[in-house]
Order: sequence, then C-alpha cells, then structure tokens
Amino acid sequence: MEYKKIKKGRFKERLNRFLATAEIDGKLEYIHVRNTGRLKELLLPGVEIWMEDCGNREGRKTGYSLVSVKKGHTFVNIDSQIPNALVFEGLLSEKIKLPGMETPLKIIKKEKKLGRSRIDIYAEDEKGQKAFAEVKGVTLDKSGIAMFPDAPTERGKKHVLELAEAVSGGYLAYIIFIIQMKGIEKFMPNDDMHASFGKSLREAEKRGVKIMAYDCLISAGTIDLSEPVKIVL
Repeated sequence: MEYKKIKKGRFKERLNRFLATAEIDGKLEYIHVRNTGRLKELLLPGVEIWMEDCGNREGRKTGYSLVSVKKGHTFVNIDSQIPNALVFEGLLSEKIKLPGMETPLKIIKKEKKLGRSRIDIYAEDEKGQKAFAEVKGVTLDKSGIAMFPDAPTERGKKHVLELAEAVSGGYLAYIIFIIQMKGIEKFMPNDDMHASFGKSLREAEKRGVKIMAYDCLISAGTIDLSEPVKIVL
C-alpha cells in the first residue's frame, strides 16, 4: 500500500492523543496522529517522521497526518487504520490463510457485529464455516520482540473474550497482530503494560481462538504485508 503525497519532517511534541507539532520546511506545523497508543519510544523530539500531505480538506484542522517514524535505520508505520486494510487485502489475495477455513473464501466482510461489539472481519468459506477475525496493529519493539499493547486496552481485552465466546458458539475465531515494522524475532503480549489482556489472550487461545502475527515491509511512504512471525504466549 502506498501513500500518495509524503512529506518529511522532524517531530516536536505530542499535544494529545490525536494532535502533535512538527517542523516541516523550517516551520512549526500541527499534525494529526493516526494512533491513540502512547508511542513513547518512537515519538521523540527531533526524530525523523514522514507524513501524508492531506491538503486543505474540508473539516480537517491539520494539513498533515503522521504515517511513519524513522527508528535507527528502519521505519515504523504508526497508522492505526492500515492493519485492517492489510489483512482484508491479504485474505482476498490468499496471502493470509485462516487455519480451518477452506480457500478461496466465499464471503469476506468488514466490521460484523458480534455481541455488543463490531469485530474487524467476518468470513465464510464454501463449506459454510463461519469465522470472525480481530486485527491489532503493533508498533512496540523491545529488542526484537514485538509487543501489544503499548497502553492499557479494555476494549481489546473485551474483543478477545468475545471471540472466545464465539468459538463456543460454533464459529472459528482469530486474532491477527500486524507488526508495522520489519526485523522482529517474535511476538509476545505486553504483560507489564496490561497483564489482564495477556491473561485473556492465553485463555482465548486455550479455548480455540487462533493467534496469528505478520510483520511488514516498510518505507517512508509504503507498507506491505510480509511474513508470519513466531508467537510466544
């Protein structure tokens, strides 16, 4: 996937979950942050960032949206809207295959209601097997270990428990972690940040929810699904 108009800048300060400042062409500008995570290890003052130039679109308060951050010699994509799109396209192209489901899938839909929530993806195969898949974007890297979450997420925990209930109801269920960077050895739940999320993930796996993870190839303005990553629960 490619962003259309990309602009380089230097990060200055995060003002709130959605708003930050950056130096662009020598000027201080307000930019939109497309990620509500903490990102403290990435959004450091002076770090190189790349943004999508959104122009003066109606209803926007900023002209730029943050896309990727330079970390050492590599890029980390922080756009929280991208993982869902990558998984959806991966299922359509069969780059992602859901264990237990026949391919090609007969139906793939975005945001299907399950209980009181909307789960990211719903699918059916030719044999009538039905499945739900929840997608989580991962931006936190600790010495080659990708971890989620980087902030407490009761909503994420709720989705995990709902997927476990779906398995009891005859559905297949998946949690797919999209690691928005390359150079990762394995994925682990971030128990130090949210222990009950990790506990729920392990319980869900025991109840039949399948846990999957993929890394991505990243440049300043592109992101593409790459390879499966080892999961350690």
